[in-house]
Amino acid sequence: MAVNTLMWLAVVLALATLLALVILRIVGTSRDFGTRAERATYETLHTVWSAAPPLRAGLVPDTARRAAKSLRELLDIPALALTDDTRMLAWDGAGGDHHADHVLDHAKLAMDTGRTQVLRDGRVTCAEPDCQVRSAVIAPLVVDGSVLGALIAYGGHSSASLARATNELARFVSGQLELAEFDRSKRRLIEAEVRALRAQISPHFIFNSLTVIASFVRTDQERARRLLLDFADFTRYSFRRHGDFTTLADELRSIDQYLTLQRARFGERLTVTLEVAPEVLPVAVPFLCLQPLVENAVRHGLEGRPGAGHITITAADSGLEAHITIEDDGVGMDPEKLRRILGGDTEESAGIGLGNVDERLRQVYGDEYGLVVETAPGAGAKIHVRVPKYRAGVHAG
Repeated sequence: MAVNTLMWLAVVLALATLLALVILRIVGTSRDFGTRAERATYETLHTVWSAAPPLRAGLVPDTARRAAKSLRELLDIPALALTDDTRMLAWDGAGGDHHADHVLDHAKLAMDTGRTQVLRDGRVTCAEPDCQVRSAVIAPLVVDGSVLGALIAYGGHSSASLARATNELARFVSGQLELAEFDRSKRRLIEAEVRALRAQISPHFIFNSLTVIASFVRTDQERARRLLLDFADFTRYSFRRHGDFTTLADELRSIDQYLTLQRARFGERLTVTLEVAPEVLPVAVPFLCLQPLVENAVRHGLEGRPGAGHITITAADSGLEAHITIEDDGVGMDPEKLRRILGGDTEESAGIGLGNVDERLRQVYGDEYGLVVETAPGAGAKIHVRVPKYRAGVHAG
């Protein structure tokens, strides 16, 4: 919830800053909202969003250089510099050949105080008689309370309007950097969730699989060979190191290998029905988003009940979405316990994976795509998963 709040605050900040810049541009262009104002608004919007993508990648030299030109055009100034806390990252405009050496000294004025500073006419000294750089407005770049760097607007003459515009632009840049940090945090969290899921692949399952394979070595060598290949493919897929996403086809293939090993262990006690629409096989899904649900159905659904058990897996095409259902007729679960698991209770969810998968789906697609689970003690469980067939940034690696 805190991460989502951070994201929305950064978005609101970015939009508010954009509005302020538009108003400043309009005021400087025209007193009314006629054609010139509309043109100024369009030009401002276009320039702002040209600067946004590089900044969303973080404050590094390459992204700073790509953003600096658009930021300078927004302020309509001779030169602009961006720094982090130790170095100048970019200079765009006139005077870089003889002013760049003083940029960090200027940046320090704002970074030490955390407030915008103004060097009025004459305080930016220059021996070049025709140099356009004579004053500076230095605004700190602040993310989550920490000063990461500075934006410095260099002009020929200082003015209150330039100071206000520079301060607002720095807030916009800070908002984009905050979103960049959110993106990095989300990625680190997703990677941690995948590592947790890998860690939850039961040593008990590995031991049982190898024991079952060994039992067939003397009685059915061909079956032992096939099971060993399935085991090798399953573990290779589960511990692969590349990509946050995979195809539904690959995820289901790994599940089939897992269930083949479990059927070898349980024999006639475990039966499986798999119904998959070919249209959804290429759909990209988060890596290991289904296998833990099937493992949960076996371990916590069927192992705890006497007699035979059945698992049904369906994947259907539903227009813009793929709908996947995993159903078992096992022991089921207390709905209150389920709510605690999906609510993030780590003690309840340890070793189960439901909460893990639910959180990752929400992170990737939004809260409306969390798990939907129907269950009750003694009534088995039915887990519904919905994923968009196409989503920007989601593709199999």
